[in-house]
Amino acid sequence: MTTVLAIDDSLTIRQLVSQTLEAAGFSVTTASDGREGLVAFDKARFDAVITDVNMPNLDGFGVIEAIRNGTTNRRVPILVLTTESGAELKDRARRAGATGWIVKPFDDTALIDVLHRLTGGQARQ
Repeated sequence: MTTVLAIDDSLTIRQLVSQTLEAAGFSVTTASDGREGLVAFDKARFDAVITDVNMPNLDGFGVIEAIRNGTTNRRVPILVLTTESGAELKDRARRAGATGWIVKPFDDTALIDVLHRLTGGQARQ
């Protein structure tokens, strides 16, 4: 089963992402900010990470940089899921090592399709 770590300070978004992905056969772990997300990331091996940009304690850019500069699972696909859509922020995320960018509100099917492509379609359809 494909495992996804979803990091967002909005409980509603965490629930929506979890429900959407679990219904599609993914296993989802959630975290409420970047620090909590990195703790979870260090405890398990994930097939993909979804992170918001604007969060307390550690923002999404810090999450991306920490994973890319870490010692394990550095090449995991990282999707940014945010309300932000500015080109400068997208470029910053890309430079930090983000794999893709999705603007909230997200389309369920599009999110699932992107994760299938990035993880080799390991989750059951």
